[in-house]
Amino acid sequence: MTSSTQDSDIIIIGAGPVGLYLAGLLGMTGFSVTVLERKAEIDLHSKSLGIHPVSLELFDEVGLAGRFTNAGLPIRNGHAFVDRKKIGTVSFETCPKPFNYILALPQYRTEQLLEAWCFSLDSVTIQRGATLESFTDTGDHVDVSYAAGDKTINTTCRYLVGCDGKNSTVRKAAGILVQSTPYPDTYIMGDFTDNTDFGPDAAVYLHRSGLIESFPLPDSHRRWVVKTDSYIETPDRETLEDLISRRLNHDLSEEKNVMMSSFGVQHQLADTFNSGRILLAGDSAHVVSPIGGQGMNLGWITASNLAESLSTIRKNKSHAKPILDSFSKISRSTAKTVATRAEINMWLGRKRKFALLRNSIAWLIVNTPLQRKMARMFTMRDLD
Repeated sequence: MTSSTQDSDIIIIGAGPVGLYLAGLLGMTGFSVTVLERKAEIDLHSKSLGIHPVSLELFDEVGLAGRFTNAGLPIRNGHAFVDRKKIGTVSFETCPKPFNYILALPQYRTEQLLEAWCFSLDSVTIQRGATLESFTDTGDHVDVSYAAGDKTINTTCRYLVGCDGKNSTVRKAAGILVQSTPYPDTYIMGDFTDNTDFGPDAAVYLHRSGLIESFPLPDSHRRWVVKTDSYIETPDRETLEDLISRRLNHDLSEEKNVMMSSFGVQHQLADTFNSGRILLAGDSAHVVSPIGGQGMNLGWITASNLAESLSTIRKNKSHAKPILDSFSKISRSTAKTVATRAEINMWLGRKRKFALLRNSIAWLIVNTPLQRKMARMFTMRDLD
């Protein structure tokens, strides 16, 4: 069965955190927006965690920051260890107020808050259970066909935005190439009830056998991320508990476990974020290492830049191409900077037989004026 729908100014493919934020931004500025998402509901598997100050500032501009700070847990300090010995603390409280912390909030809660915001806007429609089938950029609009249930629906939009992840259907169909660099790093991750003495603080262990990160979560839980020698196909709590026990002599066996996963790391960067009326944001445009927790936040920065560019085109009735070319150039440059910072985080956490140089650098970072600069880097400042 085939039917047609009312046209939208913008169609966004993907209702993840970046797609939802972009939809809300555009909806608030008068665009009619339709978001198409193949999943029937938000995935409750917790993925990204940290919301950085630059993102909270973006949320504050549209009246959302309070919803997030009420739901999340502020991380103001990160304690650094070499093996099991504490070498110092990086404090985020030296960063600009009011958001002088990293907010810990599981990704599914972030998506729930952003989706609720979109639902409150009459100009935004979210269509779940919808799968993009095809699109054609005609030059003055985009013809879009998608499946929803047993229907094939045809519609049009001014611009189509791919926010559909690192394997983006939109990017591939638009013929936009991507440069991809795999890294050898692999990790296992799990969320447990918190039995540490860290409270609301984070801890990073530069262990000779590989990195361990420990982040607080709301509701007295804590996330553990552990560097592994190879990718673990079927992650289980016993594997993670054993690694933490051997490296830190810390016991999680009696704690409740609510999430387990494993992941590898790669860097992807699309050659351009715009091709005619086809645009990219989020992981469709750029993928960076999750170590440091900056990928989702980078996506929001890109989305903010894109929304501003589209608003400028409409408001000034400007020729679109130079504005969107500028959006792509600036956003790609920012993505490269963030990727480099993520690579530094991975380098610091790799397994080493001889770690004197790495350990000396880490000590200098947390015990000299470099600590203030590192705090700004961790919180995604100075990206320009």
